[in-house]
Amino acid sequence: MSPKIRPRRRRFRIAAWSLVTVLVVATGLAGVVVWQHSYEMDEQRVSIRHGGHILRGVLATPKDGREPHGLVVYIHGDGPIDATHDDGYKPMWEANAKAGYASLSWDKPGVAGAPGNWLEQSMDDRADEAAAAIAWARTRPDIDGGRIGLWGASQAGWVLPKVAARTPVSFVIAVSPAINWLRQGRYNLLAELRADGASASRTRAEIARSDTTRRLLERRATFEEYVRAKGGDADGMTAGRWGFISKNHTADATRDLRALRHVPVLLTLAGHDLNVDTADTERVYRKVLDAGGALTVTRYPDATHSLLKQSVEQSDLKITLTALLAPRSLFADGFLGGQRQFLNGLGRGGNATP
Repeated sequence: MSPKIRPRRRRFRIAAWSLVTVLVVATGLAGVVVWQHSYEMDEQRVSIRHGGHILRGVLATPKDGREPHGLVVYIHGDGPIDATHDDGYKPMWEANAKAGYASLSWDKPGVAGAPGNWLEQSMDDRADEAAAAIAWARTRPDIDGGRIGLWGASQAGWVLPKVAARTPVSFVIAVSPAINWLRQGRYNLLAELRADGASASRTRAEIARSDTTRRLLERRATFEEYVRAKGGDADGMTAGRWGFISKNHTADATRDLRALRHVPVLLTLAGHDLNVDTADTERVYRKVLDAGGALTVTRYPDATHSLLKQSVEQSDLKITLTALLAPRSLFADGFLGGQRQFLNGLGRGGNATP
């Protein structure tokens, strides 16, 4: 055998084994991804009639074989959100299933091919939608109509009590809910400026811009007037978004929260929330609901507004890898278990056990 041929064969063997190693690792990672995204629940697409159109939803049910199940109805926060929130709800649905509860959610109007436009909705419209979904759920033999409650995040804070005023609910899980739209907006502005290390002059300028927007909202200005007031720069605002804000900027949950008196409420707050003034939220919830004795407040110091771990949310790479390889680990420690524990603590009639 020629000495010149041996190095070539050695290089070929090294390349071949390297390729095999890469394939084995890739196969292993693919297996991990599939395993991590396999949840202990059954999912089915459902259609719910409401207001002359169809809500396109997902119903996730426990695999325990016991029926009927309690139900957690999901009320989205702001933005164009589909039924699974890009699969972000699924770890929560799994926790619900382990507690014996099904989960129901639907695409916002205009999202994922659903009819309508969520930007044309008021908070009352959203509450009507949820009440219709609950009425639909109560017709199903696999759902216990006496154990139906709500889960809602952020903007849903204005919707949850409105739903409870329309139809009986057995419990509410409120995650990072705001109280007053305008106060929340000002808090969010200042919190983000502080996080950016903004100078005093920049802070004053941003507050002035915000005040201009508030005055425009107060006099029900059109989008065209808004653009002119901003010197021709819409700064990312669209006509649809301006219409949505104009319709909802007076929202305040304080009075509506009275509908939740004597209903078990789990108020979940984050330690690093730049969107919602959690101290204000807790103060109002306690003032309105504590007399009924059914309020539980849980804080997660390491969590952001979305109840994700702050260390994960701050890094695009970390959030991508964690969502891919360990989606349950996206959330603050104890968050999923805390919601499961809350559901486990509810009696068959939906009332919290002492």
